[in-house]
Amino acid sequence: MAEELQLRIHGEASLPVLRSSTAEGGPTLIYLPGLNGDWTLIGGFRHALGGRARLVEVTYPRTLSWSLDDYAAAVETALEQHGITRGWLLGESYGSQPVWALVGHGKFAAQGVILAGGFVKHPMCWAARLAEKLTGRISNALFIWIVFSYAKVARFRYRRVPEVLATIDEFVARRTELDRRAAQHRLHLVAENDPRPIAIKTKLPVFGLSGWLDPVVPWPWVRRWLTKNCPSLRDYKVLRRADHNVLSTAPREAAEQILEWML
Repeated sequence: MAEELQLRIHGEASLPVLRSSTAEGGPTLIYLPGLNGDWTLIGGFRHALGGRARLVEVTYPRTLSWSLDDYAAAVETALEQHGITRGWLLGESYGSQPVWALVGHGKFAAQGVILAGGFVKHPMCWAARLAEKLTGRISNALFIWIVFSYAKVARFRYRRVPEVLATIDEFVARRTELDRRAAQHRLHLVAENDPRPIAIKTKLPVFGLSGWLDPVVPWPWVRRWLTKNCPSLRDYKVLRRADHNVLSTAPREAAEQILEWML
């Protein structure tokens, strides 16, 4: 199971025809998750979309060897197997890195790129390297304590988002020793990756969405670089009441903004 990428699809291809629709039907939004690697914290955003777009959710394999090109190739294969040939790429945090790899491959007919707490080259690579080392050095007992502590905080943090609360137990169950090592590997990929040439050359419309309080991926640096170097940047919004997990902490605002961009 460690090497198997999973897809979960919400909504039908026969959605109402909109400006960004394809021959397959309504607009399709392909969500690539952050460092946690799964769909367990996306429930509030999914609910806020309200079926106005077909949402394709990805869960990464717990691999310790894949490159970002491997991630992209696995997503391409999975989408092809499900008959999905076009769509918008939504990269949350770490998920922005396989998104850029998908854009670089040029095999999937992406209609646009949306970064949610995402980035091109991480603005603080030293922090990613430090996080990689710390993740690799903590004991399993400490890792378990961190997971359960996060779960307690999450139940309070998302107390008004029942769709997220319903998946917190699944989130905790997925946090295994292998999962920790897989996260460490993803941090290594972040620290080493530089997709700036892809972002500079892409002709796809690019949008950015961040929470105001984001020490993980500071949005002022990301927005500044995109504004100066990415000609395809169309808009960049910062949601005041959100943090790094902008899709989870401001699901309604995020959903409305992303739908506006897609339509």
